[in-house]
Amino acid sequence: MIGLLGGSFDPAHEGHVAITKAALLRFGLDRVWWLVSPGNPLKSHGPAPLATRIAAARAIIAHPRVTITGIEAVLGTRHTAQTLRALRRRYPRNRFVWLMGADNLVQFHRWQDWRGIFRQVPVGVLARPGLPVAAGLAMAARAMARARLPGHAAATLGRHRLPAWCFVTLPLSDASSTAIRARGGWGRRARTAGGDACG
Repeated sequence: MIGLLGGSFDPAHEGHVAITKAALLRFGLDRVWWLVSPGNPLKSHGPAPLATRIAAARAIIAHPRVTITGIEAVLGTRHTAQTLRALRRRYPRNRFVWLMGADNLVQFHRWQDWRGIFRQVPVGVLARPGLPVAAGLAMAARAMARARLPGHAAATLGRHRLPAWCFVTLPLSDASSTAIRARGGWGRRARTAGGDACG
């Protein structure tokens, strides 16, 4: 069972690490792939170069069960639903679980074909500080209420009939890429670095 944690990782930080380690444990995953995206369709400005973000992600987590990849650039996909379809075709023997922080659940209904994501793979949602209540009231959470598993069943998420999703509350880091960029340094350094990569 492979957990997929997608995002711009602009930059990767300890909050991503905490979510990843918790997901491995709570959802009974064998591995987690960080899908470092070429760009976020919901953001108006572009991220730092892909090669820079992948290098920073690899520097912040060295875990034998975590893979950092820019495969979306290879697949040519821009939206999560498209990426999932392509990954399932490319790796038909693998079983995937989509992972995301509770902050993403709050605006999940804005994602392209978000209902299709629930139809393709189980979804594991990990709470970040201050968001459990808002996430529970999110449009997607309400629309998929019947498919929600209780927290104590999180380890069985990947084996449930679709749609299936589970929300777990964890004492996670309050680090955020937005706050790191706001403090300065990352954006200026990263955007002047050249190159691109996927792994």
